Formats: sequence, structure tokens, C-alpha cells
Amino acid sequence: MSETDRERPLLESEDRAYEETEKVLIVGIDEEEDVDYDDDPGNSPKFSWKKLWLFTGPGFLMSIAFLDPGNLESDLQAGAIAGYSLIWLLMWATAIGLLIQLLSARLGVATGRHLAELCREEYPTWARMVLWIMAEIALIGADIQEVIGSAIAIKILSNGLVPLWAGVVITALDCFIFLFLENYGIRKLEAVFAILIATMALAFAWMFGQTKPSGTELLVGALVPKLSSRTIKQAVGIVGCIIMPHNVFLHSALVQSREVDPKKRFRVKEALKYYSIESTGALAVSFIINVFVTTVFAKSFYGTDIADTIGLANAGQYLQDKYGGGFFPILYIWAIGVLAAGQSSTITGTYAGQFIMGGFLNLKMKKWVRALITRSCAIIPTMIVALVFDSSDSMLDELNEWLNVLQSVQIPFAVIPLLCLVSNEQIMGSFKIQPLVQTISWIVAALVIAINGYLMVDFFSGAATNVVLLVPVIIFAVAYVLFVLYLISRGLTYTPWQLVASHKEPQRDDE
Repeated sequence: MSETDRERPLLESEDRAYEETEKVLIVGIDEEEDVDYDDDPGNSPKFSWKKLWLFTGPGFLMSIAFLDPGNLESDLQAGAIAGYSLIWLLMWATAIGLLIQLLSARLGVATGRHLAELCREEYPTWARMVLWIMAEIALIGADIQEVIGSAIAIKILSNGLVPLWAGVVITALDCFIFLFLENYGIRKLEAVFAILIATMALAFAWMFGQTKPSGTELLVGALVPKLSSRTIKQAVGIVGCIIMPHNVFLHSALVQSREVDPKKRFRVKEALKYYSIESTGALAVSFIINVFVTTVFAKSFYGTDIADTIGLANAGQYLQDKYGGGFFPILYIWAIGVLAAGQSSTITGTYAGQFIMGGFLNLKMKKWVRALITRSCAIIPTMIVALVFDSSDSMLDELNEWLNVLQSVQIPFAVIPLLCLVSNEQIMGSFKIQPLVQTISWIVAALVIAINGYLMVDFFSGAATNVVLLVPVIIFAVAYVLFVLYLISRGLTYTPWQLVASHKEPQRDDE
């Protein structure tokens, strides 16, 4: 695929992440818009705070996946069991997540297409259908955690009057809130997410101030790597929760909400610069919030007899038992933070589901129809989970372990195609990542996949205790490894699946 092929306009029959009328206008806000910096490579547009503000939004929507209820449960368990000792790993895991998300943004800006669309174009039918099914399964697994988290918070705030299943129904209605907000423009939607992130930050910061964790131990935990056999499971959980497969697809689509002319190289470079700043700031905020949660539970429960029993469902009550009531009971502050995390992440899950389904299947349908389909796919299994597991906190924690493994299984099916695409000049043109970045990215991806592989092996070795279960597990493992190797091999010996079709397209006048 040549540079001009890469910039071909979308056909009327193709699904779009955003219509032109929905995009935020960037060009036209400074005095140098008429200058073509591509003619003067030594010069570049001046930094503009106003432009940074206009580019701000997609990174914060992306950062929600680093703050969902699954991540909060991983944080609190790490704090309760490992104390402050894994904060360094949380910091580096966030840095790894930032690298992956920046590559996703780079793909979306440079090509004008998101990851699901490019997978549809570049893989044969059978492979892209497998990738689509895996992406949907990952999204459903993440959504179950997010919706259950919201339902738990609603149950706490209602003093138990609203059962878990009813909380699931209430949370499901956020689909309509999302559709309502989307009609008013992407900036209004981004503002709502900013409010939800601020709510989380204030709630967990209040808890941090109330419990007064040790600043010295926090600093040592962030700077001194420490790992033991007792904390290895929590360490794996921290890394496993950071990279969410659906979030990789989501970010490559979100960055297309700004009007960037892909024909002007300096505009693409400028957009990548501002998105890098914005995404870094967003994940810095998410890291601070995660540290608040980890240190609160490290201070409160590390070294206690109940440390191993704390989960998302009972964490608020344990905090209440330890710190008592007061004018603002810590139980309700915790629930407000969890509710903000659950609501924001379920809405972004709906958003991601639209892009994944539309991109892989090229479905041209109204957004509300697609949103209802993607929301139903997650809510139906979540309702079943709520009815079955409502009476047992320990069963909910066990379910969460299964869902974490489900996420771990899916990671290669988002990360490997992403790395293959951003490394390829036929797709990215001059914006392909350089060999050093490629090497670092593949090492990081291999590390993350290996860590999550350890989690899967450890989990299934305990679950498959008889031959009846062992045989399907082995068959699945073999098929899984073969498909991962296939994805890697396509990156090494790349041939665009639709190369012939692209050459048959009418040539543009400027070619």
C-alpha cells in the first residue's frame, strides 16, 4: 500500500469513526495556518496552549480503562497484601500502558483509520473474524467487571435496598445517557468524563487524607523494586489490569475526533505531539488515583488477618469498620468513587463496542442501534452473573479472577496486530515507528504477554484437575499459541490482504 493508497478517502459504503461534521476543528485558530511547514522541514508550528486544549479529551477517555473497578480491586488487593512494595510496578506498568496507547493513537492519526478497520482491511476473512470475536469477548469480560462494580456501589449507597441485579439494570441505562450526550457533540461527552474522573480523584484523595498513609513508605515503594513469592499474584494482577484489549482499539478511534489533514505531514506530527502530551497527563492522573487506592489499603490492612479476604464487594465495609462513621462515612466516599469508575468505564465500553463492531464488520447502521446491540451483549451475561453471585462476596472475587484471566487471554489479539501495523511503512508511510522503538515495543509486548501467560497457566493448572477438563484446555492452548504465532508471522512477512482491491480503486486527480 503506497503513501497515496494510505491516504485514500473513505468510500460512502465504509463505516466511519466520526462524520466530518462531528469532528473538533483544529485548523484556523492561529496566525500561521497558511504556512506549509512541509516545504520547510527545519521549521514547525509554535506550541499553542489553545491547540493543546482542543486536542485534550481522547487521552482522558482512554485513561478510564486504567481506573475501572477491575483495576481498583487489583489496587486494593495489592495494598492489603503487599503493602507499599508494588507501587514501583504500578508506575512502570502505567508507563508500559502509555507506550501501547501512544502507538494506538499514532496508528489512528497517521492512517485516518482505527485498529478494527485496519484489521478488517489487512487480514483474511477467517483471521479477522477470530480477532473480532476475541475483541468482543474481551469487551464483554471488561464490561461485566465494570457493571458489577457500579452495581456494588449502588447497593452500598442505597443501604442494601437496591439488589445487585437492579443495580445492573440501572447501570445499563447509561447507554441512553451516552447516546443523549453524543448528540450534543464530542466535547460535551468529554466534559462529562472529566467530571467523573474528578469525582474519583476527590473521593480517593479524601480517603487518602483520612487514613494518612506513610509518605516515606510510599516513596520507597515507588523507587525501590521489591517482589516476593507472596506478592507475585498481586504483581501479575497489576500488570494484567493495565492493558485492556478494547482500550487499544478505542484510542485509535478516539483520536480521529479532531480534524487533522493526513495529506499535510506537519499537521499529523503536530497532532501526535499534542496527543502525546495529553495522554501522558491523563495517565499521570490515573496513576495518582491508583496510588491513592493502593496506599489507603496498605495503611489500613497490610499485615492484618483479613488482608487476603478483601475484595471490591466488601472493601467499603472493612474501611467503615476500621474508621467508623462521621459526617462523611468513608463507606459512602468509597462507593461514590467506585460508582464514578464503573459508570465512566461502562460508557467507554459502549463507545469501544461501537468502533469494534463497526470496524471489523463495516456495519452501516444508526449509532443508537449499534449501541443497543453492544450494550445487550454485555448486560445479558452480567445480569446472569448478578443473579447467581449476589449472595456471596467470595464468589464475586472468584468471578473477578476468571474475568482477569479472560482479559489476559485476549491481550495478544490487540497488541500484536497493533505492533505489526505501526511498524509497516506500507500502512504508516513516513510515520512508521523506528527500529529502536519497534524493538522496545516488541520486548514490552513479549513481557506483558509472558506475565499474563503465567497468570493463565497458574489459573488453569489449578482449575483443570481432571482429564475431562484438561483435554479441552490443552486443545485450546495449542490453537491459541498457533494463532498468536500466525499473527506474529504476518508482521514479519507482511502482504496486505486487500492490496489487489486497493490497486483497482480509481486514481485521484492529484496522483
